[in-house]
Amino acid sequence: MTVDVHPRDDSAVSVSAAEALVRQLEGYGVEYVFGTCGHTNIALLDALSRSPITFVIARHEQAAAHAADGYARASGRPGVLLVHVGPGMMNAVTGVATAALDSVPLVAIAGDVPSYYHGRHPHQEVNLHADADQTAVYRPFVKRAWHVHRAEDLARFTERAFWTASSGRPGAVLLNVPMDLFSRPVAPAEHPLPAHEGVPALPADVAERIAVRLAEAERPLIYLGGGLRGETGRRALLALAEHLDVPMVHSLMGKGTVPDDHPLLLGMPGFWGLRTTNDYARTADVVLALATRFAETDASSWDPRHTWNLGAAVPADGAAPGRLIQIDIDPAEIGRNYPVEIGAVADVTLAVQAVEEAVRAVRPEPVARPELRERIRAARSDLFAQSRERGRGADFPLRPERILADLREALPADAVLVTDVGWNKNGVAQCYELPAEGRFITPGGASTMGFGPAAAVGVQIGAPGRVVVALVGDGGMSAQLPAVPMAVEQGLPVVFVVMNNRAHGTIADLQTANFGAGYGCEFRDPDGRPYSPDFAAFAEACGADGHRIDAPEALLPALRAAVGARRPAVLDVPMVNEPVPTPGHWNINDIYQGVFPDGSGHPTLPAI
Repeated sequence: MTVDVHPRDDSAVSVSAAEALVRQLEGYGVEYVFGTCGHTNIALLDALSRSPITFVIARHEQAAAHAADGYARASGRPGVLLVHVGPGMMNAVTGVATAALDSVPLVAIAGDVPSYYHGRHPHQEVNLHADADQTAVYRPFVKRAWHVHRAEDLARFTERAFWTASSGRPGAVLLNVPMDLFSRPVAPAEHPLPAHEGVPALPADVAERIAVRLAEAERPLIYLGGGLRGETGRRALLALAEHLDVPMVHSLMGKGTVPDDHPLLLGMPGFWGLRTTNDYARTADVVLALATRFAETDASSWDPRHTWNLGAAVPADGAAPGRLIQIDIDPAEIGRNYPVEIGAVADVTLAVQAVEEAVRAVRPEPVARPELRERIRAARSDLFAQSRERGRGADFPLRPERILADLREALPADAVLVTDVGWNKNGVAQCYELPAEGRFITPGGASTMGFGPAAAVGVQIGAPGRVVVALVGDGGMSAQLPAVPMAVEQGLPVVFVVMNNRAHGTIADLQTANFGAGYGCEFRDPDGRPYSPDFAAFAEACGADGHRIDAPEALLPALRAAVGARRPAVLDVPMVNEPVPTPGHWNINDIYQGVFPDGSGHPTLPAI
């Protein structure tokens, strides 16, 4: 049977599976698909060409995946990624894994070899020492991977993919489609998504038990992860914290959930946390952890002497361990790293609302801890003031905090900062005073170099009216050069700020501190001189605006010009290689010095 896949006649008995899939995506409200072409997916691209859905073409699959991720974070809708068989879908692994580890809903659609050639090693099939199964490449990190065997199953699997990516703890999924199935005829079928999602609430008796623990605590603390994203949950959180005068700390991913100037916010714990923050976290007697996994960076390598002293762990100074209350939509996170006294699987917004209501019933009169508020105010004021002072320097190349200070002055309050990794991530999380209207987006789970440039493109598509800045290092920019032509092709006014220290700076600092030199981490020409591409010239070659910063006073006007022009722009900013202040503890420094947590110098990790 021959099927004409070009006309779109809804009265037809059958259409190609590609046409049916595009109609299904339209029905789900998909407006953008990010990806690259290949011989296994052009039937779907042909169907998209007659759809209101925009295909955002990238020059590399990792860039496409990061852009889809950024779009999802900015818009709240699932990102949709389209890739080709074998090397195409493998190029996207890093981007899809980054979204997965940060709980971002992303649906990856991969073309595959023809179903009837499976296992014969046709062109680009993933098949050498094991049976052909490219879905296996993604299974360690996606929530679910579907391999479509019949064209008739594609619509049903697509519905499952969108539901799975968005429900519960959001994440990435893979829909793997042999290329011949896209061209096979199917009868149109309806597979609507559930009209309403019911999420698990916190039982009233559990909310009351948590409220009693918090009200009775002498040194309570709320630890906030990245899962509390809605305004309703934020209001309930602040009402709870302010009623009991409970200080708050946030994970790397939680920055911006609570305004940086809130009088009860201690900031970020762990590697880059203030000593005041880590000391309070270590001595808290009750910790309410909300939608967080206690990542190593936020837990000082889980060493109880530095940040969290919870459950069975007793550090060398003999401080009594605190009790942990952990609420998460994902049961696998509860008790993963610390013993839990009260664990609850619940939607964090509903849970915070329930606890806040129960607290008012248990303790109707508000609690006041003025001395604590003053200590927090002093510590935070010193942090931001010292950072601003360091940012006033006229050194050139610029100190990183000068770059952050000029950014803070040039950007509107609601600007979105999309970072890569290194100073741009850790320094912003630690000492950039984010306005209440602003947004901070970073690759927390995988700490992926190269995330920032392409993710910012997706963020700009998802938030077209806001100023979006990709704050990246020269290593990250080099890793994702395709982001600039992608921004130009889509007409997106992303401002790429390259903090250019001619090195993988964070690792160079780490190596120098432990081994005396940054060999293999610094970019040099054949004569050994520091080397960097001309990123401003690259921008101009792509059709974007290029700004070369050649003096300290040149940065601020260049930023203002780039923001005001509403065109894609790259600012190449020479920066001195300077480590981010790291008040917390990171176990890798012990490893470099030959000290291990097995009795040869450090206590063992707490038993779970």
